[in-house]
Amino acid sequence: MADSSGEGIPAQQAGDLIVFDGECVLCSHFFQFMLRHDTAQRFSFATAQSALGQQLYRQQGLPVDDFETNLVFVEGRCHQRLDAFAAAMRALPGGWPVLGLCRFLPRVVKDPLYHAVARNRYRIFGRTATCMVPSSEVRARFLDWIPAPQEDSA
Repeated sequence: MADSSGEGIPAQQAGDLIVFDGECVLCSHFFQFMLRHDTAQRFSFATAQSALGQQLYRQQGLPVDDFETNLVFVEGRCHQRLDAFAAAMRALPGGWPVLGLCRFLPRVVKDPLYHAVARNRYRIFGRTATCMVPSSEVRARFLDWIPAPQEDSA
């Protein structure tokens, strides 16, 4: 079963979406991999640092300053950690869906493995000083232009 937590994507952002840490080299490579292999352009993207990314992390009860998981929304369901990777792989054409089988690993194995990589990703893979700036062609697939609702301070 997929790891679903909290609410799905708001109705105006329905569709499949990947929210990733735009400063993390590993996460950015995952984004670039998805761009290359998502030939049907099924996924839209947002960085975790964007207003939309921040809103979605908050909705999932996740910190908005430490992005230890990508969020992958497929058919309105939010997937986190290794289940997010599995959901993304299952959505790709060709042989990639076989990597989605990792979702069947016992949680006692996959969560510690995922967290070990996530906690050390900047040290192992690096970190950029700023989020990447996509080309106009790629930019069309980003949803981060949609402003997050303003919270009342009263």
